[in-house]
Amino acid sequence: MAKNIAIFASGSGSNAENIIHYFENSKQFSFPVIISNKPEAYVHERAKKLKINSVTFERKDFETGEKILELLHTNNIDAIVLAGFLLKVPSLIIQAYPDKIINIHPALLPKYGGKGMYGDRVHKAVKQSGDTESGITIHYVNEKYDEGNILFQAKCTIDENDTPDDIAAKVHVLEYEYFPKVIEQVFGR
Repeated sequence: MAKNIAIFASGSGSNAENIIHYFENSKQFSFPVIISNKPEAYVHERAKKLKINSVTFERKDFETGEKILELLHTNNIDAIVLAGFLLKVPSLIIQAYPDKIINIHPALLPKYGGKGMYGDRVHKAVKQSGDTESGITIHYVNEKYDEGNILFQAKCTIDENDTPDDIAAKVHVLEYEYFPKVIEQVFGR
């Protein structure tokens, strides 16, 4: 029987779409719902095209987690993947899904993590620091931003002339290549 995975996303949903395409012929995984905190997020358009239910919850719902947990149970969700999700996952959900929630971060944690460090903010910080490499970190989610146990990291080289957009493009390549594979490894057990 396929494992049901919910995707949480706040933005355009390119990682969510990539994950769903990767598993479209899989008998091992299904993705019955995408959950967002932003009604205007482009991930909802992607979900429509992919014929996947997408639901927006208000910020207050993410403070308690009760309504979200109810939806997860209704959809028989076995695990959760955060793909560009910007809010803290409620403790109630973390406790209901121990070691069943993973996140991707667009830098090599523990550098450039924590509250407010996402997307372009991360790539600008990496550029300003003069680092010669960046990458992705896939980790379990716990009660603190970007502090869960690290499952996987992949690196890319940063050239002196790279802009934050260039860094973002290199990081996206890693995200699209590795995130689905790590999901498969972690939740395929």
